[in-house]
Amino acid sequence: MASHFSGVLQLTDLDDFITPSQECVKPVKVDKKQGKSVAKIQIEDDGSYFQVNQDGQRQKLEKAKITLNDCLACSGCITSAESVLITQQSHEELYRVLRLNKQSSSGEQKVVVVSVSPQSRASLAARYSLSSSETARRLTAFFKNLGVHYVFDTGFSRTFSLLESQREFLKRFARKEEDKKALPMLASACPGWICYAEKTHGDFILPYISTTRSPQQIMGSLVKSFFTKQQGLDPQKIYHVTVMPCYDKKLEASRPDFYINEFETREVDCVITSGEVLRMLEEEGVSLTFFCDNKTLCWGYLHHVYTHAAKQLFGVEVEELTYKTLKNKDFQEVTLEKDGIILLRFAATYGFRNIQNLVQKLKRGKSPYHFVEVMACPSGKN
Repeated sequence: MASHFSGVLQLTDLDDFITPSQECVKPVKVDKKQGKSVAKIQIEDDGSYFQVNQDGQRQKLEKAKITLNDCLACSGCITSAESVLITQQSHEELYRVLRLNKQSSSGEQKVVVVSVSPQSRASLAARYSLSSSETARRLTAFFKNLGVHYVFDTGFSRTFSLLESQREFLKRFARKEEDKKALPMLASACPGWICYAEKTHGDFILPYISTTRSPQQIMGSLVKSFFTKQQGLDPQKIYHVTVMPCYDKKLEASRPDFYINEFETREVDCVITSGEVLRMLEEEGVSLTFFCDNKTLCWGYLHHVYTHAAKQLFGVEVEELTYKTLKNKDFQEVTLEKDGIILLRFAATYGFRNIQNLVQKLKRGKSPYHFVEVMACPSGKN
C-alpha cells in the first residue's frame, strides 16, 4: 500500500502498525417500501452504479463512505481510510498548522501543544540508544524548534488514569455480590478493543468495561480545560497533538465522546505515532541516540490495579508479579493466593483471537477473572 503511513511504519522497528486487510466496506441500510419496486439499480462497465426509475430516468449513485468512527479497527482496517488519516491525523497536518502559524499574525495563531507518551519516548529511546531524560530534552527542543509552544509528558495523565482504575476496581469488587456484571472489570485504554466491543457485542459487554478514560483523553481534557483556563486561552486557540505508540489512538481521538460542543473543538486535535515522529526527525536531519532501561514503562493497568488491590483488600504487599502463560503468549494470568485460596485472579488478553475467547467465556458465565487487561494488538501496547 503506497502511502506515507505504511512506508514509514513498516520500514522501522517501531511496531505500531497492523497491516490492513481488504478495503473497508460499510453496508448502507435502505428502508423497504411497500408495493412494487419503483426503481432498479444498474452497474456499468466501469463499476459505477445508476438508479433507473420507472420513467427511464437515470441517477448516478454515490459510494457509501466510512469515517474513523465507523471502523472496527479489528485487524488494522482503520488504516484503509487513507485519505481521512492523511488529512486529519498525520504529522503532515501538524506541519500545516505550524506553517499557518508562521504566516499569521500573533492574534490568529494557534497555540500548539504536543503531549508525548512514555511508550513512544521509550520506543525512540530503544531506536537511538540514549537515556530517557535525554530523549525528553531532545524531543522537547526538536518540537519547539519547529514552532511548538508547549511539550508535555502524558506520564502525568497516565498516573491519573491508573489511580482512577484502582479506585474503580475496589468499588466494583465491593459490589460484586449484588451486581453480577461488576466483575471482571475489563481495562478500557485500548481503542481498538473498545470499538470492537461496542460494535460487535454492544450492551452485553459494556457493563464490564472500565469507565476510566485513557491517558491520552485525560491529557486532552487537562489541556483543553485546565491548561486553557490557566493560560487565559479559548480552547479553540489550542491545537493539541499527542504522540502515541498505537495507530488506533487516531480512532480514539476522533470519537464524538471527546468533542467539546461548547467550544466546537476536540480534546485531541491530531495523533501521530512513534514512527511518524521518527520520520519527522529524519526529514529535519535530527539524530537522537539514547537507551531506555526503565522497565516500569512497560507496566500496564493490570500491574498497577493488581498491586493496589492486593494491598487494600487483603493487606498483601506484592513486589513482583508472576505471570502464567495459558493458551499462548498473548493470554497470561496472575493470581493472588493465601492458604491455598485464590483471592484475586487477573489476566492479560492481547489480540482478537484471545478477546473473542474471553467474550465467549463471559457469555457462558464461565469467566473466573476479577480484572482483565485487554488490548487489540498482539503483544499489547500499554
